[in-house]
Amino acid sequence: MSEVLHVRGRVLVGPQDVRDELWVVSGRITYDRPAGARDVRTVDGWALPGLVDAHCHVGLDQHGPVPDDVSEKQALAEREAGALLLRDAGSPSDTRWIDDRDDLPKIVRAGRHIARTRRYIRNYAWEIEPGDLVAYVAREARRGDGWVKLVGDWIDRDLGDLSACWPRDAVAAAIAEAHRLGARVTAHCFAEDALRDLVESGIDCIEHATGLTDELIPLFAERGVAIVPTLVNIATFPRLADGGASRFPRWSAHMRRLHERRYDTVRNAYDAGIPVFVGTDAGGSLPHGLAGAEVGELVTAGIPAPDAVSATTWAARAWLGRPGLDEGAPADLVVYAEDPRADVRVLTDPRRVVLNGRIVV
Repeated sequence: MSEVLHVRGRVLVGPQDVRDELWVVSGRITYDRPAGARDVRTVDGWALPGLVDAHCHVGLDQHGPVPDDVSEKQALAEREAGALLLRDAGSPSDTRWIDDRDDLPKIVRAGRHIARTRRYIRNYAWEIEPGDLVAYVAREARRGDGWVKLVGDWIDRDLGDLSACWPRDAVAAAIAEAHRLGARVTAHCFAEDALRDLVESGIDCIEHATGLTDELIPLFAERGVAIVPTLVNIATFPRLADGGASRFPRWSAHMRRLHERRYDTVRNAYDAGIPVFVGTDAGGSLPHGLAGAEVGELVTAGIPAPDAVSATTWAARAWLGRPGLDEGAPADLVVYAEDPRADVRVLTDPRRVVLNGRIVV
């Protein structure tokens, strides 16, 4: 028998399921002590499933696609921070080679962003017109891992402010096509005016969701539409607003208002029962490895610490259809010195990171 890993202390299998120990044999979790185990390595502490960053971009930086060696560094930065399951919310790079590396996090891809012509960051997206939206959504549904990413709003330079990118009939047809192909759909949305059409057309998730209003919250809750607030990214809004204030004063003021109410928006969504998950938007202008910091932002917004932890562990993994610390699951876990539910700051300082049964940190 190869080396057996013994994790003992407090194993947080679920919010209400806490055990004293688990074992890792041949890279997989078991709660039965293996017979005849001799070469045993023991790790003590508070164990959680590997963290989830449900909105990041491996293979992308602020200028567009990056070489494989840069993608590798991005994935390693996530791993070092304990984020072992990533939802790549749009990337122009082919990162499938990462799937063959058992030392890198697992990725759920949403293909490449789909944006309106000249209505997004250069070199990031397929830039198309509404008549082509269904075809491109079908393409990315086949390319991704069960997700498609739309750019729902962006600055309209003629208007001088954020506005919706797609007519309602186009997004309704596109979302229906993605669902027909077995993919879920998410959309980048900063502002308010795209949200109702997207939700009523059947969208599954909204990224950022800074434009979520009290009027729209019941609709999101009724339809079960999740949000990924990316608060560590929303923190950059004042700087962005400063940079565009002279040319687009209306947009600049709008961005400031969205930033100012960001915590109220997230707390009100949570209070209404809207699913909230951890995502950082790393890979554009932000570095990778910020999932723990994002959990802290959710707590600052008013989400109770245990639920904020769940938003990057148990609930997030269930939402993405990936196992946690289940019997027989790949041993992807993080061990901390203290209980993260008592102080989420612990999440930024893992004691040990175990990926596919191997201690990598």
